[in-house]
Amino acid sequence: MVIGIDFSSETHYARAFDWRGLELSKVFKFESTSYGFENFSEWLTEICKTNQKDNIIIGAEPTGHYWFTLAEYLKEHDIKFVFVNPMHVKRTKELDDNHPSKNDRKDPKVIAKLVIEGRYLIPYIPEDIYAELRIMNENRMRINRDSLNKSKIRTHYQPVQGSDLYCLVRMKGLEPPR
Repeated sequence: MVIGIDFSSETHYARAFDWRGLELSKVFKFESTSYGFENFSEWLTEICKTNQKDNIIIGAEPTGHYWFTLAEYLKEHDIKFVFVNPMHVKRTKELDDNHPSKNDRKDPKVIAKLVIEGRYLIPYIPEDIYAELRIMNENRMRINRDSLNKSKIRTHYQPVQGSDLYCLVRMKGLEPPR
């Protein structure tokens, strides 16, 4: 069974299909909360029982950071999670109805169809020490970027001499008061 999910900031939409592309359920709407994830899990269990399916693969379009919490939840429950390329979703969207519109019913279907065709990527989500290393590296890069910005400011500005105030005067064309 293939599930296509369209992420948004607060509400996600999912649709279920079998490997032939036949829809197994109507659109399921759930919130991006632990309660919403539990509802989603119950919906998955119900569809699996109804359609006698036991293998699940969930496909999604990586949209900002909205997918992080659900990906973690799915990993904890040993459910396979994959990504489809957003550009593929955009270009494939018109094939069904010859219209480039984007809506919450259409996107999960397009995503699921791409997963059925095998056009997906398996995301690498670091764990344990590797997750900590990634966070440390991001912090190091941010500090370096901040340091670079401060050094740029130092090259363009100079403190006013002979004054107790911490005023900055632009060096270009201006002379500090004497």
